[in-house]
Amino acid sequence: MPPVHHSVAWDDPATRRSWAKLVTCAFLGQLLWPATWLGVLAWYVSMSMTWTLWFFFVPLLYSFYRTLLQPSYISWAFHTRRLLRAYPWQVFEEPENGIGKVAGATAGDVWLSFPNPERQDEKLPMILKVHIRSMWWRRRLGRGYATEKTQQIREVWFAGDPRFAAVIAAPGPRRFHVVQQRPMNKRGVADLQGASPAALARARRAGVRLPDADADAVTG
Repeated sequence: MPPVHHSVAWDDPATRRSWAKLVTCAFLGQLLWPATWLGVLAWYVSMSMTWTLWFFFVPLLYSFYRTLLQPSYISWAFHTRRLLRAYPWQVFEEPENGIGKVAGATAGDVWLSFPNPERQDEKLPMILKVHIRSMWWRRRLGRGYATEKTQQIREVWFAGDPRFAAVIAAPGPRRFHVVQQRPMNKRGVADLQGASPAALARARRAGVRLPDADADAVTG
């Protein structure tokens, strides 16, 4: 069971340990992937044979891709920490999930649904973007039938507000992943969705981009 007695998820030692592993891997990747790319490139140059490029093309391309991607892993690690410092863990047994068939989702989009904190009878789906960070979750969600993999997320830990953003995790916690609510406008500013002033203030502390406070007063 998650440490529900903590006021925020960050107060749990196991959560801090898991996050430390997450950010350590992110920083190590920032060092290792460029080194891998340079190493493979140097190896190819030293071979001095053009036809050998085909053997090096995939590792060169992938290591270069990961080199460009790695800064986002670091920023998402710190975004994860802000959410964990603002919200407590909640546990959801077999949360509703699926593929497509919800507002804003394409045919292949995987989603999880959580209750609105201020209207418990209203479920809010959160779509997992197609990204390398989401692959572990995407392989286990939306199947509609039990498998060994889907059983790994029969219980989902949740720290956040489904109207804005949250960290989801497998029990432990482990496999942290940040999900954000849609719709957002082109500047990445979230819809207020009728949230109370207290909920909006907490979301801002968690790093969610919201309209100015003056707009809150108008909608409230």
